[in-house]
Amino acid sequence: MTTPRQPSGSGSGSGSGSGRRQPPRAGAARPAAGRGQPAKGQSAARGQAAKPQAPKGQPAKPQPAKAQPARSQSAKAQPAKSAAVGRTPRAPQQRRPEGRPPARSQAAVRPRPKSRLPQRPRPLKLAEPKRRLRVITVALSLVFSVFAGRLVQLQLVDADALAADANTNRYQNIPITAERGSITSSDGVALAATVDAYDITADPAMFTPAATGIPDAPEQAAALLSPIIGVAKDRIAADLHTPKTRYKRLASQQTPAAKNQISDLKSSLEKQAGSRACQAQKKLLGKPADQGGRTRVDNECANPLAGVFNRETQKRIYPADGLAANLVGFVNGEGEGAGGLELQYQKQLAGKDGHSSYAQAGGRLVPTAGGSMDPAVPGSDVKLTINRDVQWAAQRAITDQVANSGAEKGYVVVQDVKTGQVIAMASAPGFNPNDLSLAKQSQMGNPALVDAYEPGSTAKLMSLAAVLDSGKANWDTRVTVPNRLVRAGQQFKDDVEHGDWYLTLAGVLAKSSNIGTIEAIETLGDGDQLKANQILDGYMRKFGVAQPTGLNFPGETPGMLKKPEDLVASEKYNISFGQGPLQMNALQATSVYSTIANGGVRVAPSIVQGITGPDGKYTATPPGEQTRVVSEETAKTLTSMLESVVDDEQGTGGKAAIPGYRVAGKTGTANRGAADGKGYDGYTASFIGFAPADAPRYTVSCTLQGPVNGHFGGQLCGPVFKQVMEFTLKTMQVPPSGSQAPNLPVEWKP
Repeated sequence: MTTPRQPSGSGSGSGSGSGRRQPPRAGAARPAAGRGQPAKGQSAARGQAAKPQAPKGQPAKPQPAKAQPARSQSAKAQPAKSAAVGRTPRAPQQRRPEGRPPARSQAAVRPRPKSRLPQRPRPLKLAEPKRRLRVITVALSLVFSVFAGRLVQLQLVDADALAADANTNRYQNIPITAERGSITSSDGVALAATVDAYDITADPAMFTPAATGIPDAPEQAAALLSPIIGVAKDRIAADLHTPKTRYKRLASQQTPAAKNQISDLKSSLEKQAGSRACQAQKKLLGKPADQGGRTRVDNECANPLAGVFNRETQKRIYPADGLAANLVGFVNGEGEGAGGLELQYQKQLAGKDGHSSYAQAGGRLVPTAGGSMDPAVPGSDVKLTINRDVQWAAQRAITDQVANSGAEKGYVVVQDVKTGQVIAMASAPGFNPNDLSLAKQSQMGNPALVDAYEPGSTAKLMSLAAVLDSGKANWDTRVTVPNRLVRAGQQFKDDVEHGDWYLTLAGVLAKSSNIGTIEAIETLGDGDQLKANQILDGYMRKFGVAQPTGLNFPGETPGMLKKPEDLVASEKYNISFGQGPLQMNALQATSVYSTIANGGVRVAPSIVQGITGPDGKYTATPPGEQTRVVSEETAKTLTSMLESVVDDEQGTGGKAAIPGYRVAGKTGTANRGAADGKGYDGYTASFIGFAPADAPRYTVSCTLQGPVNGHFGGQLCGPVFKQVMEFTLKTMQVPPSGSQAPNLPVEWKP
């Protein structure tokens, strides 16, 4: 008997009693009911097996049906889902081959007990969301409050202190020394220059026991460094025992050789301390003893020079050693001018220092941590008026004569009469600024500008200039000179005993008569000595006596000239021949003769020709100020009178004569004031002159203080003048004189 065919689209299940529903076969499509119509076969019992639909005229083949669980009758009937139009109908399920009876109708299906129905899992009951949100919010608020409080503390309350600590421990601020400018001679050759050198520095924080692993790192470093840098061990160790300081300069201006020696030693120690055995020792530092801990490493595993560094700087050198050292001066251990022109032009020579800042860790640069640099501005170069060759000749001549005469010291000044420029200023004994340890304090100054002394007879030129320029006398005015002259209760005499001399005013100068000079000065006041002294005082001050030279040299003396109204007793007279209340320095005395050589016009002395700034721009020193002191006629007359001092047989300056050149000059022999200012002790010997007398170019002065092998200026300084002047004229290519000296008469017969 065949089972009636089910209509297409029915959803009947299997009629087996297995109670399980078979899932539909893969790929089978569920037939759809017409839209708005109930599904066919809906009244049939669910779970009944659907029979396959056979084509018309053919019997339906039996198909084995897969067992599907039947729905409980308690389940509510669900309307069949509408299938999409045109969808392929699901293939009918085959009947089970076991020969089981067909599925019963829905009405005949026995309801299954409820207890056997599958139980749905109970849904999870979630916590109350509002409560959970409140708990999370409070917790997060507490966490963020802690972070916020810490940020406020770090960024606001402790920000400055922490930043300072961080910079102190991390950043190194290193000064950059500006390159010091050079001091050169007139031809641009360096008298003082700067070369590369190195400052040896240290970071004391890297010498603590915690940093080195040894308790005596400063002492070990001091023992290694002392013989190299020439600094005492105790001093080095004391500098390294300052861990709160991150920078110490152990030695300055060390040579490249010393720097290399320290670097090589440091590298050797670093390599040795980096061995595996030493690294193992360092790892055990600070650990407990039961774990093999150590309190220190072995000496061979320590590098006491790890915190030693070098900083490139400069060193002052003097290529010509002691040439013009008393004028150029010197620098101290800090590289700052401490004497002479080095001190006077310290600001221009020094330039402006800079600085650099860089991050470091363990003494090594951290290139990615940034830094800053303020570059240094180099110093200016100072160009002098000094001629090296003339300076050398002057220095050699005065050095030899100081030794030969047994003098305490001496100095030579050479000046251009037209420009006032000093082309040589030599002193003896001198010193070598490259090695100040061998120099005495008394040798390191410039006595040609610092010493104030009574000039003696060289000052008579000013007295006779006042008489001639005032019209009170002429070169041939007759003067009777006795052996003694009493004035203000005191007897005046000349340097030699003599009977009455009958001299012209030119002869008074040629024979350097003190008495004849007093008699000439008295004519200025027409019997009133105060008036005479006032006139003389006016001329002396115009010549530059007791006035600054304008060089502003450190320690320079302006000299001394007592006011006429303050002169007492013999001072009223001996001032006329350069003794008593009259003191000058060597440059002032030289300038007096240059004034006469320049036709009576004084040109303020100068010693700096110009300055070249760091930008390369050269600025020349302005010409010296000019002052008319005496008339040109007076200057010419005085020049002729001075020639008689050298050329005349009775003159005192015969040893200053130079073949081929006319020379005008004057000797000086003065009592030298005692060091304590009480009385006199020894002599000052001098000679000052200029040449060629017919066309003056240069003035040369020689001064010896405290000679013992003779004391007359013509005898001791005349030869020095000749040697220096002759060399100067040839070096400067000055042609010989084209005429003979006038040879003014020095005597007259009564």
